Amino acid sequence: MSAILNTYNRKKISFKRGKGSFLYATNGKKYLDFVQGIAVNCLGHSNNYLNRAIQKQSNKVWHVSNVFTIPEQEKLAKRLKQKTFADFVSFQNSGAEATESAIKFARRYFYSKGQPKKNRILCINNSFHGRTLATIFASNSKKLTEGFYPKVEGFDHFNFGDHKGLERAITSRTAAIMVETILGEGGIKVIPDYCLKGLRKLCNKKNILLILDEVQCGIGRTGKFLAFEHAKIKPDIVPIAKGIGGGFPIGAVLVNKRVASGMKPGTHGSTFGGNPLAMSVGNAVIDILFKKGFMSNVRKNGKYLHQQLKKIKDKYPKVIKEVRGQGLLIGLALHRDQNDFIKKLLQQKLLTVKGSENVVRLLPPLNVTRKEINLALKIINRVCENY
Repeated sequence: MSAILNTYNRKKISFKRGKGSFLYATNGKKYLDFVQGIAVNCLGHSNNYLNRAIQKQSNKVWHVSNVFTIPEQEKLAKRLKQKTFADFVSFQNSGAEATESAIKFARRYFYSKGQPKKNRILCINNSFHGRTLATIFASNSKKLTEGFYPKVEGFDHFNFGDHKGLERAITSRTAAIMVETILGEGGIKVIPDYCLKGLRKLCNKKNILLILDEVQCGIGRTGKFLAFEHAKIKPDIVPIAKGIGGGFPIGAVLVNKRVASGMKPGTHGSTFGGNPLAMSVGNAVIDILFKKGFMSNVRKNGKYLHQQLKKIKDKYPKVIKEVRGQGLLIGLALHRDQNDFIKKLLQQKLLTVKGSENVVRLLPPLNVTRKEINLALKIINRVCENY
């Protein structure tokens, strides 16, 4: 019997090594990995460039306290500032820490302006912002909150796509609207560009901060470094994680000058956030993602994968209801429960992961090859044919 706390419904499969888009199991089988740690391994498994960055830094210094200046952290923060809307960056270790920090920063901003009661955060019902006490109640999913009461107060909610419901939920106490640019766990639901532009205008009008959670959909996943860039808007706060470390735990919050003005020494901190080892990997990821042609190749492969999946959907309309997503963040919404479909893909040596609304998530590495995409398409078509 395992000594690990029973919080995951784990598959009876383990892996001894990985390379690129593939994992090699202890049972001797080779699997095409379109999970990649749930959009974490943005450059695939055991990337040579990232390996060298870790090895080089590990021979220097792994960890020092944030009471000292950390050059590797300064370098990554400067690069994120140059590549995004952000004026300042705060480093954490995970997506949940980043989103919880985003909530803190929004509340602290209005507190610093003499508006301590302007502290409520407005979120989408059944979204996903992490598994801390605050973030599960921000998500407002019964599956996440059951058994974890009393409720963490300070959150209001509206339904995805309900524009009137959103406006009704805003009060004089609303500090921020926090949404995932693309709902990941919630079923790969893309917020259209015109809606993101509308959110920005609404926040400006109501003196509300806009928080866009890009933990899963950011870091090149859609073919832009951050997904909201497609809409040509600038949010106030953006939590990121997953892909920024390429498999190494890193979280961060990007903020503008306005939000940063509310923070001062002692208002926030992290023991491990921004450590030299993590920062060296983050800088290596940035090196690759911003190479000429990398993002455009993500867009090309994403478009190709989306188009080919639509052809399979048209061929098997009783199996696949809808193809969702953007770039290499794709969901297959099925007509019935997806667990059996995912099991059959696994039997054909393709690894995928579930999302809400009977969705099968496809999250290949950003440097996936066309040959690997075609292999995945062949397996999906075969499973549909016999489903």
